[in-house]
Amino acid sequence: MKASEYFLNGYSCSESIIKGAVDAGLVPEELLPIATPFCAGISSGCLCGAIAGSQMVLGYLFGRNNKNGNEVIAKAKAKEFMEEFKKNHKATCCRVLTSGLDMGSPERKAHCANMVEDCSKILERLAKVRV
Repeated sequence: MKASEYFLNGYSCSESIIKGAVDAGLVPEELLPIATPFCAGISSGCLCGAIAGSQMVLGYLFGRNNKNGNEVIAKAKAKEFMEEFKKNHKATCCRVLTSGLDMGSPERKAHCANMVEDCSKILERLAKVRV
C-alpha cells in the first residue's frame, strides 16, 4: 500500500509517510507514533505534515550516528527534499498549501493526498526505494 492510500484510509499525512516507509523496510514500526502530532502543520498550520514525516525518514536513514550517513548527508538530503517540494508547490506551510480549503472537506482530503503522494515520490528518489 502506498503512502497516499494510507492517507485516504485514515492515517494522517505525517503518519502515512512513515507507514509507507515502514512497509518499504526503511524505518521501524516504532517510529509511527512519533509522527502522529506532526499532521496539520504540527497542529498549528505550519510545516506540512507530509514534509515532516519525510524528513523523519531521511533523518532515520541518513542522520547522525547512522551507518548509511552522517550529519552532512542528512542535511543535504533534507535541503534537496525541501527544494524539490518548493519547486513543485512554492510553499511548505500547511496553512498556505491548503488555503481556501475547509478542514475535513473532500477537496482538502484530495489536495492533501496529492501532497502526500508528491512527498513520497521525492522521498523515494532520495532514499532510492518505493514508499
